[in-house]
Amino acid sequence: MEIDDILHRIYREANLRLLYPRMVSGHQQGQLLSILTHLIAPRRALEIGTFAGYSALCIARALKPEARLDTIEIDDELEPFITKGFSSTSVGDKIKLHIGDALQIIPQLHQDGITWNMAFIDADKRLYPQYLELLLEIMPKGSYILADNTLWPGASQISLDQPPPSSRHELQSYGIALFNHLVAHDKRLESFTLPIRDGLTIIKIK
Repeated sequence: MEIDDILHRIYREANLRLLYPRMVSGHQQGQLLSILTHLIAPRRALEIGTFAGYSALCIARALKPEARLDTIEIDDELEPFITKGFSSTSVGDKIKLHIGDALQIIPQLHQDGITWNMAFIDADKRLYPQYLELLLEIMPKGSYILADNTLWPGASQISLDQPPPSSRHELQSYGIALFNHLVAHDKRLESFTLPIRDGLTIIKIK
């Protein structure tokens, strides 16, 4: 089965079987991820937040033959759904799925000698600033970080001069607002935000 057919099936089954199917990247963003991956040509890529596996396959399809993708998903109940999609396509052998907390898994993989020169963040919005801090510690100059949901509804109304809010949704907005602030004011970074869906920011580590 062709990978486009697999992606269509994953998108359809996610909408039928999974909670929050809107989290699936979908065709438009998936195509953009493939193009950006092709242009960046990473030797090894990292994805934080696998969900249904749609975006991982879009990244993997654009990797060079020798390149690999590590993708991390915290929800272990999604593993059967994800692995079914990966095993159905020829690019699945380029992907290594890790189940658990990215903030714990990434340092361990790095200690084992793995480095990445492209990362895609699409996970817990409250933790975006921590993901950014961790990636900047371990990714070499010239690497790229792609961050989804950076035009998250409500983030632009958040005041970082005030204490973090208490509600989950407001904490997500706060996390995105703080992430955007850090990216904009870090002189090590160049960035540009595309208004696709609720925002995709392309970040280069200078």
